[in-house]
Amino acid sequence: MDGRRSGAPEVDEAASRSIAAVERAMDVLLLFGRSGRPDLGITEIAQELGLTKAAVHRILTALRTRRLVSADPTTRRYALGPAAVALGRAYLARTDLRLLAAPELRRLADECGETATLSVRRGDTRLYVDQVVPAQELRIEVALGTPYPLHAGASSKVMLAFLRDAEVDDYLAARDLEALTPKTVTDPVRLRRELAAIRKRGYATSSGERQDGAAAVAAPVLDHDGVMIASLSVSGPQTRFRGRLVECAPFVVEAAARLSAEFGYGATGA
Repeated sequence: MDGRRSGAPEVDEAASRSIAAVERAMDVLLLFGRSGRPDLGITEIAQELGLTKAAVHRILTALRTRRLVSADPTTRRYALGPAAVALGRAYLARTDLRLLAAPELRRLADECGETATLSVRRGDTRLYVDQVVPAQELRIEVALGTPYPLHAGASSKVMLAFLRDAEVDDYLAARDLEALTPKTVTDPVRLRRELAAIRKRGYATSSGERQDGAAAVAAPVLDHDGVMIASLSVSGPQTRFRGRLVECAPFVVEAAARLSAEFGYGATGA
């Protein structure tokens, strides 16, 4: 009995050392994710994490055996390996866009006092997939699942703006810009100028462009590669909300940024 008791502190100490080693290894992996650099050297890792170069070398060696990092034999620099990429893909495959967006929609509806919506792209169209409607007598409600063109309204224009240039060219070349209301932008030159402005400021606004009497502000949701996967928007009656679009824009941009982070945007400098 005495022997077992005297050995207990040694077991606890060994367990603590093992936990600390795992934590250091996780810190190294997370550094690759947030550094924004494609690869890292041992000295950089040691300096940023406050570890010795010997400790970093041991950690990287262990991570290499599990293919969590890979090493360039010429530069002696390290990058995330195929096993780490597989983990990221597994996470993204299990990520439910609507589930993650739900609290952001509720927050937006509370912050702006208007209807918050989530939209996704389907080919050359955009459709609403969720909404949170405020408790106001005069309010905007959208039709879920109805396709709309990518050039009409804030949610659509922000999607078009954040597509790759070739995709924008294909969209404009493949179809006439249909006018859904008298205020819909149907001139390709004017639309291109507006798309450039949207990309620069990070959000789109509209007033009566898709639906008469409605005003909206929208921001893009981006994935780990910087590819647009959805848009968040807030919309309300034009008479009440048009003058508050710029005021509400930061809330929408911040919500979209938080949702983008859930999909890995910014984790590797995207």
